[in-house]
Amino acid sequence: MTATGATGSPLDAEDLRVRVQKRLDDFLAAQVPVLDEVSPDLAPLSESIVDLLRGGKRMRPAFAYWGWRGAGGADCEEAITAATSLELLQACALIHDDVMDGSDTRRGMPAAHRRFATLHRGNEWLGSSEGFGIGAAILLGDLCLSWADEMLMSCGLPPRSVMRGKPVYDVMRTELMAGQYLDLLEQAMGGGSVSRAMRVVRFKSAKYTIERPLHLGAALADAPTELVDAYSAYGLPLGEAFQLRDDVLGVFGDPGETGKPAGDDLREGKRTVLVATAFESASPAQAAVLRRRLGDPALDPRGVSELREIIVDTGALGHVEAVIEALTAQAFAALVSARIDDVARDVLRGLAVAATSRTV
Repeated sequence: MTATGATGSPLDAEDLRVRVQKRLDDFLAAQVPVLDEVSPDLAPLSESIVDLLRGGKRMRPAFAYWGWRGAGGADCEEAITAATSLELLQACALIHDDVMDGSDTRRGMPAAHRRFATLHRGNEWLGSSEGFGIGAAILLGDLCLSWADEMLMSCGLPPRSVMRGKPVYDVMRTELMAGQYLDLLEQAMGGGSVSRAMRVVRFKSAKYTIERPLHLGAALADAPTELVDAYSAYGLPLGEAFQLRDDVLGVFGDPGETGKPAGDDLREGKRTVLVATAFESASPAQAAVLRRRLGDPALDPRGVSELREIIVDTGALGHVEAVIEALTAQAFAALVSARIDDVARDVLRGLAVAATSRTV
């Protein structure tokens, strides 16, 4: 294997994305017959998760794998498998997040709960199509969560290595669920301060996307405490920058690239740092428009444009872009002084750029 993928993307170093997909395909190929043996009626569950797992940036496996390599771990399929388990955890998070947000699409396809609601309606089954869709999606997310644990525990690394990684994996899942609840709470309370919104960013996304995957790789490789601390100094600010970029894309992203309708976060009323900053700087008239139109499921393109204009005019977009730049610089500085393998350092530098300058 080479350290650089054919496309030049750091996500393809050591052919990572190809190898992650192969691990997912092999794992699902073993799991689908288990579901089929229970009942052929479970085929839609299998098809839904197979379709979802064909897409994605593979950020979390990349950071886990290069956390392993940076700690001196050798390239091997067992480490790839351990890192790939994070894609199943991510699938769980995405499926449940779409239910909580009422999202219509995911990765350019119907969200799982919409897909199962359509199945219900098409067969003219009894009861609520929406209720069936939500229930099926919750179960599908739970199944992915169970499979994530199974994949990690059976990755093939020595048991002592896996048991070093398991506590990191456990706290990562706890932080993710806690962050999801805080996100729900912010929505229910109508949003709050920028600091509250940043707390959601940290626990729902930043730790789970970059810092904890790095820690998982480090733990599997039995890295010293100093390296774990260096990964935090790099990974936490980078994870925050990653989520802030995601928030910007949720408002200003191109639907053709993001796979979600234009302004979908505005329609869902997400109380992001971007929105909180706009509220803090808005005039009374601008704040009234934000309160009236944010979270309107029927928000049309004109309404999206109006909210975007307020976010720009209040300086919220410029402020968040500056914060992304500052956090990314902080991550780069930490990486320079970290005592890690040089190949891993180069890839982690590239991953920082990919995480914060992306368009999807």
